[in-house]
Amino acid sequence: MDRVSSRAYAKINIGLDVTGRRSDGYHLVDMIMQTMELADDLSLTVLPDAADRDTLLLKTDRPELSAGPDNLVCRAAAAMRQAYGIHAGLRAELTKRIPMAAGMAGGSADAAATFRAMRDLFVPEVQDGELEKLALPLGADIPYCITGGTQRAQGIGEVLTKLPAMEPVFIVIAKPPVDVPTGRVYRELDSLPDVVHPDIPAMVRALEGGGLEQLMALSGNVLEAVTGGNYPVIGQLERLMEGCGAIRAMMTGSGPAVFGVFREKGRAEEACGKLRAGDVCKGCEVFLTRVKNNGDVYK
Repeated sequence: MDRVSSRAYAKINIGLDVTGRRSDGYHLVDMIMQTMELADDLSLTVLPDAADRDTLLLKTDRPELSAGPDNLVCRAAAAMRQAYGIHAGLRAELTKRIPMAAGMAGGSADAAATFRAMRDLFVPEVQDGELEKLALPLGADIPYCITGGTQRAQGIGEVLTKLPAMEPVFIVIAKPPVDVPTGRVYRELDSLPDVVHPDIPAMVRALEGGGLEQLMALSGNVLEAVTGGNYPVIGQLERLMEGCGAIRAMMTGSGPAVFGVFREKGRAEEACGKLRAGDVCKGCEVFLTRVKNNGDVYK
C-alpha cells in the first residue's frame, strides 16, 4: 500500500460544561460530542524517491491555511514518525469542507485523519487507544476525533466514554464571519460571577432512554455565556433556526458556529434558505448535514 484516504468528520457539542481548572491552567470539561457527516478529505501518498525520507509535502485547497510544519496534519505525521520510527517521504492532500475556527474541531479532525492514515500505511497493528494517547499533546479534541460517534469527554477532553447513538437527525450549521479566540473565551468564563451549567449526567440518561426531545431540552453550552454575550448574532441565528422548526439550536465549542437540530429535512432546508439570504447574518457559511453514527465511524 502506497496511498490511503481518510475522512475527517466535523463534531458538535450537544453538551459542554466547564467543571474546574487544573494547576497547569488547563480547564476541566464535561462534554457530549457528536460526529457529523460533514467532513474534510485527506489522502497520504508515499514518495519512495523523495530525497529527504522525512519530507511531508502538504497541499490544501484553502490558501489561507498554513501548509507548513505548524499545521496539525504535519504535526500528527511528525508524532507518528517519532513514535514508530517511520521514515518515508509523503505527500498529503487536504480538501476542506468543515468551516475553520468554528468550534467544530476541523483542525483536530484533520489531525485524527492523519493519525489513522499513518497507522494504516505503516503500523496497522496499532490500536485506537495508542493513537489517542499520542494525539493528546497536540489537542484535547483529537483523541475523540480518532474514533468519533456519540461520546462523553471528561478531564481535559481525553477521558472518553462511548454513549448510545444520537438519532440520525438533520443538522443545520451557520458559522458567522467572526473570530473567537478559544483561550480568551475560557479566561472570560473564569471571571463571570455566575453561569448556568448544563446537566451532563441527565443528558447521558436521556441518550440512554432514547428521548431526543428530552435530550435537546437539557442540552446547553456554558461557553455561550461568554461568546453569545460578545456576539449577539449567535442568539439571532438560534432564534431563526428554532423559528423554522429546529428542536433546539445552540452554539458548538467556543463558537461561533451555531447548529440546529431538525427531524424534518424540509424544515432544515427552509432554515438554510433563510440563512443564505443573509437577513440575519451576512457572510455566514451555511451547511446542511446529518448526525453520523456511531462508534464504527471510521471502520
